[in-house]
Amino acid sequence: MLAYKYHSVVKDNGLIELHEIPLPKGLKVEVIILPEEECSEMLQAAESSLAFWDNPIDDAVWNNA
Repeated sequence: MLAYKYHSVVKDNGLIELHEIPLPKGLKVEVIILPEEECSEMLQAAESSLAFWDNPIDDAVWNNA
């Protein structure tokens, strides 16, 4: 899945402008809008649990499977 990330500010009447999207005219796309604060919290939550993957016992078991 190809994804692009843009930052924008909501203007009058809920208008959001995105400039220079590298996709062809007429292509249907899905837009997911996340307030910046919520996105930051999700990113921090995802990064906070990376230590789970640094497990030498599990690495040895997995490598020998």
